[in-house]
Amino acid sequence: MTQRKVIGYVRVSTQEQTAEGFGLEVQRQAIARYCGEHKLHLVTMLADEGQSGSNGLEARQGLAQALGLIETGQAAALVVYRLDRLARDLLVQETVMARMREAGAEVLSVAEPDVDSDDPTRVLVRHVLGAISQYERALIRGRMMAGKAAKVAKGGYGGGRPRFGCAVKDRALVPEPSEQETVRRVHELRDEGLSLRRIASRLAAESRQPKTGTTWHPTQVARILERTSS
Repeated sequence: MTQRKVIGYVRVSTQEQTAEGFGLEVQRQAIARYCGEHKLHLVTMLADEGQSGSNGLEARQGLAQALGLIETGQAAALVVYRLDRLARDLLVQETVMARMREAGAEVLSVAEPDVDSDDPTRVLVRHVLGAISQYERALIRGRMMAGKAAKVAKGGYGGGRPRFGCAVKDRALVPEPSEQETVRRVHELRDEGLSLRRIASRLAAESRQPKTGTTWHPTQVARILERTSS
């Protein structure tokens, strides 16, 4: 009896790479065991490392390759460790599974029931699992944003371009000497009664460089004053 051909797919996000139970090797071993127990011929194992489950196919080369193999008839199913390895976003999850059904294939999950069935109960389970994963992702994102906001509120670095007068070193904001001197000069000129536009002109005349670009604008001066005023 010919064994049914399947493609294994594993994924781990950047945040999950060091988390116990989510490693790529753990997933690979579980899928290999599952295929052996269910008499499935594992054609190949494809992976997306450091990719969020909310990312679409344009960022998931491993998943895109797996779908391509299945859609060209080289396998009849996609095997994942858990459904959230396929996608944490419900829309992405359902889009991928719809493509699988159109190709006459199915998704098999090692840790979950027959999630690709058209049985109403199975459809409900699949949607609930996807919604839970999407909710968990929203919670993680919310906690990260809250942590970032708290760090910034304490004067820390929250990511992105550092404000004028500072540079990033070892993931922390540190004073940038030449820009700090320009900050002091901006306050001196403002104390002399110069307008924002005249300060911008004076900074240019003194060959002082803005954070970005080559030309000083009054809005840049206003931002420096706002962020560095005691």
